[in-house]
Amino acid sequence: MEVQETRVQTDRVLTIPNILSMARLVGVPLFLWLILRPEFGGPQSDGWALLVLMLSGVSDYLDGKLARRWNQISSLGRILDPAADRLYILSTLVGLTWREILPLWVTAALLAREVMLLVMVGILRRHGYPPPQVNFLGKAATFNLMYAFPLLLLSDGTGWLASLAAIFGWAFAGWGTTLYWWAGILYVIQVRRLVKADTMAD
Repeated sequence: MEVQETRVQTDRVLTIPNILSMARLVGVPLFLWLILRPEFGGPQSDGWALLVLMLSGVSDYLDGKLARRWNQISSLGRILDPAADRLYILSTLVGLTWREILPLWVTAALLAREVMLLVMVGILRRHGYPPPQVNFLGKAATFNLMYAFPLLLLSDGTGWLASLAAIFGWAFAGWGTTLYWWAGILYVIQVRRLVKADTMAD
């Protein structure tokens, strides 16, 4: 079930929520560079990478909350917010898989869901519909993954802290991956209903 938004939508670009989303997008290549520095002979920068990832999670929470509170929900924000989420997930998958922290099958499962969603967006566009809005389940999946990734990065070490991070990191990763696919299947059902209704109307 999609989350219905009843507030007035604005076409303004320079709103605080949009600036936060833009900052998150800028942080994507920075995070990827930090996490991959050791692989190219540079110093380990996992602490800085964790900081960028945590700031991304905070800004992800704030941009939506502030947009609703200050009535600054915008057309651009509806694009920037999910785009930043997906790019962070993609860059983290690349970094953690490259570092062999994340198994290839987990990465493949999450990327397959993204491919499926791209196909659905293409079908919607052919029928004149915009991309589906982010629903609560999809947002919950993203939050779980955003918790999982820094914990898994932290688990790439020794000692009790790394062991604890691995336990909680894999718990969040399991829930996040399951919810991510669940949300994706709901998108597919929604697209199927829209296309069917469109076909019957013709």
